[in-house]
Amino acid sequence: MTLGEKIRYLREVEGSLRGLNRAMTQQELLRSIRSELGADGAVKMSQSYLSQIESGARPHLTNTTRQLLAKFFKVHPGYLVDDPEGYHPELLSEARTLEDKLDLWLVSGAERFRRDPALRQALLTLARHKDTRQCLLLLEAVMETPGLVERLLEVLRPGSTDSEDAEASRIKDRPARRLPGKESRK
Repeated sequence: MTLGEKIRYLREVEGSLRGLNRAMTQQELLRSIRSELGADGAVKMSQSYLSQIESGARPHLTNTTRQLLAKFFKVHPGYLVDDPEGYHPELLSEARTLEDKLDLWLVSGAERFRRDPALRQALLTLARHKDTRQCLLLLEAVMETPGLVERLLEVLRPGSTDSEDAEASRIKDRPARRLPGKESRK
């Protein structure tokens, strides 16, 4: 997040906290700073200066301005700088990133199979599970156990008909449509 985005965000939060139900304008912010922190006109900040900071035209604050804004917004002065490239405020682990990619892949697959509502729903249900990877590994173990898939289908989907299986097979065996301008990936 850039310094300008942070200040816009803080104006929005401050406006909400003050019951405005909107972001404070730059003018309202300056008036509030002057009335709440300004001692005998000691606050020397203009709306154009604040606008330049928010737009990125001025990438850095003076130390005095940083201290003043930090005191007004009640944040640490170190917060009022650009975040380093690649910085994420949330903790990300390699496993969580993998889960997110897997979930996105499943949701994308669900969209590709929207003509098969049962398969689409199965993919979406799998994507919404908190541990998608473990579900897929469990599915692999079930499939590798001889006769278990058939037995589970008998128990869990007793009303399943051969026509549903035939339709699923027909869709699966149909040649893939090629979109104009798209090359096959191999």
